[in-house]
Amino acid sequence: MARKPPPPNPYKDTLNLPETAFPMRANLAEREPGWVAEWTAAGRYARLREHCADRPRFVLADGPPYANGSIHVGHAVNKILKDFITKSRTLSGFDAPFVPGWDCHGLPIELKVEQNLGKAGKDVDPAAFRAACREYAAEQVAGQSADFQRLGVLADWDHPYLTMDYRIEADIIRAFGRIMARDHVQMGEKPVHWCVDCGSALAEAEVEYEEKISLAVDVRFQVTDEIDLLRRMDLEGESHGPVSVVIWTTTAWTLPANQAVALNPALTYVLVQFERERLLLAEELLDACLERYQLGDGVVVGRADGSSLEGLTLRHPFVEREVPVILGDHVTTESGTGCVHTAPGHGQDDYVVGQRYGLPVDNPVGPDGRFLPGTPFFAGENVHQANAHVVDVLREGGNLVVVEKFHHSYPHCWRHKTPTIFRATPQWFISMDRAGLREDALRAIADTRWLPDWGEARIHGMVENRPDWCISRQRNWGVPIPLFVHRESGRLHPRTPELLEEVAQRVEQEGIEAWFALEPKDLLGEDEAAQYLKLGDTLDVWFDSGVTHFTVTGKRPELGLPADLYLEGSDQHRGWFQSSLLTSVAMHGAAPYRAVLTHGFTVDEKGEKMSKSRGNVVAPQEVVSTLGADILRLWVAATDFSGEMAISQGILERTADAYRRIRNTARFLLANLNGFDPARDALPMDQLLPLDRWIVDRALGVQNRVTAAYEGYQFHQIYQRVHNFCSVELGSFYLDVIKDRQYTTPSESRARRSAQTAMHHVAEALTRWIAPILSFTAEEIWALLPGERAESVLFSQWYEGLQPLAADAVFSAADWDRVLEVRTHVARAIEVARNEQGIGGSLNAEIDLHVGGATAALLERLGDELRFVLITSDARVVVETPPEGVTPVVLEDGSNLFVVVRRSGHPKCVRCWHRRPDVGSHHEHPELCGRCVENVSGPGEERRYA
Repeated sequence: MARKPPPPNPYKDTLNLPETAFPMRANLAEREPGWVAEWTAAGRYARLREHCADRPRFVLADGPPYANGSIHVGHAVNKILKDFITKSRTLSGFDAPFVPGWDCHGLPIELKVEQNLGKAGKDVDPAAFRAACREYAAEQVAGQSADFQRLGVLADWDHPYLTMDYRIEADIIRAFGRIMARDHVQMGEKPVHWCVDCGSALAEAEVEYEEKISLAVDVRFQVTDEIDLLRRMDLEGESHGPVSVVIWTTTAWTLPANQAVALNPALTYVLVQFERERLLLAEELLDACLERYQLGDGVVVGRADGSSLEGLTLRHPFVEREVPVILGDHVTTESGTGCVHTAPGHGQDDYVVGQRYGLPVDNPVGPDGRFLPGTPFFAGENVHQANAHVVDVLREGGNLVVVEKFHHSYPHCWRHKTPTIFRATPQWFISMDRAGLREDALRAIADTRWLPDWGEARIHGMVENRPDWCISRQRNWGVPIPLFVHRESGRLHPRTPELLEEVAQRVEQEGIEAWFALEPKDLLGEDEAAQYLKLGDTLDVWFDSGVTHFTVTGKRPELGLPADLYLEGSDQHRGWFQSSLLTSVAMHGAAPYRAVLTHGFTVDEKGEKMSKSRGNVVAPQEVVSTLGADILRLWVAATDFSGEMAISQGILERTADAYRRIRNTARFLLANLNGFDPARDALPMDQLLPLDRWIVDRALGVQNRVTAAYEGYQFHQIYQRVHNFCSVELGSFYLDVIKDRQYTTPSESRARRSAQTAMHHVAEALTRWIAPILSFTAEEIWALLPGERAESVLFSQWYEGLQPLAADAVFSAADWDRVLEVRTHVARAIEVARNEQGIGGSLNAEIDLHVGGATAALLERLGDELRFVLITSDARVVVETPPEGVTPVVLEDGSNLFVVVRRSGHPKCVRCWHRRPDVGSHHEHPELCGRCVENVSGPGEERRYA
């Protein structure tokens, strides 16, 4: 049988019931796209720039994502964090423009276009191929831009920067010219990471290290002059048999290019007598070698420092060549034999030490990863597949000591995930040392603020140890290195600076195709054109993005150098942070940024890397289409981005719960501000009731911490503080207490207007606090707040209407903290009574508080209003001994509090629901308590405190 609905309350119209157009259900996924379209149509970003035009500027430079593929959650984190910063700086009184950008050249785009058109120069005209690359990149930019805007990121989306814009392509060439003019650029045949699949050199940032199983070989290099060796050593006995220096390597394929064997000058080397031969090894590694070789017992018959062995000549194990023993500090005892096979054409350390000794830079490997024709034994073979053949040749020649499989970290191409090779090729480099770039860069690092502070040590170590930067690539889709080199001498054209500017001017009009289509005679004339070779290499895309300080930040009038902040993932210490640093120091002698902030990578809730194969990928597009962008934004804020950022469906659902707490708080505030006009109804601060005055003071404390956290980029602290304020100070205390006063007192009474004034101050502040994070929700609240206001919360600044409690306030902040502590214990006692006595709601209860000392005096000052604070029908402070069986709770000051709860025996007022002895005492209102009669028919009750 259905329950009858309760009879209508005849006094409903006398209550100030809440009312608002702010819905309880956010429906963010459905409503947010409309707001994005509305803001775009209104030109929100441009209008904000006009509004902030006279303010001091804060410049956050956007590191360009690559224009290929849909954005992933890492992209979303990056742009959302940047949006937090620019919006919070706007609220702090700055003009904080945000110009988004994209990296548009390079191999990934080439590969996508190749899938449709084939290879440039083979299946399709190179010019048509580049045009297709430009078109594809533009499509990718449009798609990513739409996704970023859907996230609520406010930026100059109508005027982004693209590294393929003609003007920027031209300025990239000009940047190259400036760096060259300062003597930082040189051409050399140096070993570089080479990807066979790319067919090109790779930058350090394009290399990642993965585990690989290689064939590790110990190889004999026979000493050509035994007497010379023995003369250099301290001998400890007779010895006999052939004598060899043993090297150990995991890249057997590099042995054809060997030019020397390197020893450490400070290590001690021993000559070890075996049954049929003598081997030279580092003493520290002797035991490990003996165990590996299984040649029987070895006896040390001589010792020498590495420095004593310099210049000893050895015989290459299978090439008709004698090679010297050289010295190098790069030789260690971490593994191997302490004797290092040295091929300057196949390794950076080898190249450096080889230059010191004048060794040939021999590279017998072609760009396809195969040995060149004429290479003894291995011509035409793929280098990785040739390892086994090298082992066979060594074994046949009697020079293989041992071979075994070895697990180690090995460089791989980050795009193809295939092992790279080191090979010397003619390339263009930015020299780290020739014009003091390394030293100047390290000084600039020290002058920059790094957040977190470990970032300084990380990038310092990378720059301190990095090799020269290979900036040339053998690709079609990229900014050219527009140089003319003399066909015989190899020297640059004497008018190179002038020619670079002429090329830049053409590129500014026609794009990079202006260079590729250029006939040399058009710039050099017929005679010179025949003498000079026009280069076909392109610049490393890290150079493109690295010089955005020059092509974008330094050129856009709304920006400027140096940028106040660079913000990217922590991998960019070896990427964009470093390429920007080196190019800026090379051009201007200073870093392009004042501060650098890094964020971690996204992982699933188990801490595992996201991958489609694991099925743990969280796509931002799916999140915004189901939960809404504000939920994703709140997750970013709630997560400490300095480390790994865990995300999953479960984590997002918990974030949505936290969002609802903030939203419901805002809804309560708006609903109870219905009809409130701050210009007409707001009370002066000194006329607010003490409880209302306290919540304003508490909001000021929150605002101080929130704004400091925005300043320090501690967004998770903002989330915690705002969520706690909504849950604890507001939701569990203040808003709960003032409901009675808000609903039951006369609409124009001081009691109600005081509460509304305080709520208005809190709502104004809260909307600003959440605006950088919950951008959609904040604008929704802003539009419904009473009073005249600008079109957007971003056109305001942090709220200045909050004031601290006066030193002589009737109730101090500490007093209210003690009241809140007591209230918490009372609520727990009522909950127990609800379960044990069936009391029901707290207004069915009457409370006796047995407490003494300062707490008793404090509670007694509230008088009859103590019951409103505790939300009970009656509450008394009692000095008598509490009844037996009541367990005390210990307050923070060490005193005891006894809470006695009993069911009220008084009738219930139908209007306020309090149970009071005076219900029915007024004949015209027999169902009302005395104060409700006063509020309905009289001047209204007086509230003094709460």
